Amino acid sequence: MKRYALFLGCTIPARQPNYELSARKTLAKLGVELVDLDNFTCCCPPPIQSINLESSQAVAAYNICLAEEAGLDIVALCNGCFESLAMANAALKKDKNLRAKINEILAEVGKEFKGTIEVKHFLQVLIDDIGVEAIKASVVKPLSTLKVAPFYGCHSLRPSELLQFDDPERPHILEDLIEALGAESIEYRDKLKCCGGLLRGVSDDLALDLAREKLVNTTKAGAECITTLCPFCFVALDIGQVQVKSKFNEVYDMPILHYSELLALALGVDPEELALRSHKVKTDMVLEKIA
Repeated sequence: MKRYALFLGCTIPARQPNYELSARKTLAKLGVELVDLDNFTCCCPPPIQSINLESSQAVAAYNICLAEEAGLDIVALCNGCFESLAMANAALKKDKNLRAKINEILAEVGKEFKGTIEVKHFLQVLIDDIGVEAIKASVVKPLSTLKVAPFYGCHSLRPSELLQFDDPERPHILEDLIEALGAESIEYRDKLKCCGGLLRGVSDDLALDLAREKLVNTTKAGAECITTLCPFCFVALDIGQVQVKSKFNEVYDMPILHYSELLALALGVDPEELALRSHKVKTDMVLEKIA
């Protein structure tokens, strides 16, 4: 059985029990063991990197050191956490001068980055360690009546050279995994465009415009739900619909589900076990479609 150190980040434990629950339940069903390490801290996401790159790399490296000491690779659920940790891991492995500089900082707390582990996104674990065919074989409740719009978000695909997640221009991992559940993956306009999630608090109007555009395009394409990989994308599109209704007087009722939630449903997990009530936009339509 493959074992990973689970990196939850800050947002998921605080705001999205649905993501954590579904990820834990699906990976357990698929034979992957998740280990909770003590003292994981913030990943220092992209906004912090733009303020002080060296500090962000040191904090990310500290988290990686904890996993190194446990002899475990890391699996991250959040795109921002994945990007921060994977970028730091790749940069420090490649650049010995940078590694020496960051290790000077880490020495103050008794840590040393050695470059002995890998950082993976949840979807990479599904693809690399389990595989599409094995997931297909594990499905007990095919989602064959459901049309799903895939949304990668920004921070899983770029910078592609460091993250090595998928082709940043023509990604297919998420589409492949949607179709593995029996659902139809829907193409729509500007699929890879930002949802505006990380603009919240900086330019709320622009953030809401981007979220609304995503809702408009997926609705026009005939999608019945959007599946996300990122807690910030989830917030932008789920809570964002409440704000779109208030500002634009437009109602979309487009359920937003993390891929792990769709996977859990297809694997036969009882919806009552998935904290679906935490969604602002009700998922009843999705549950009725697949009943």
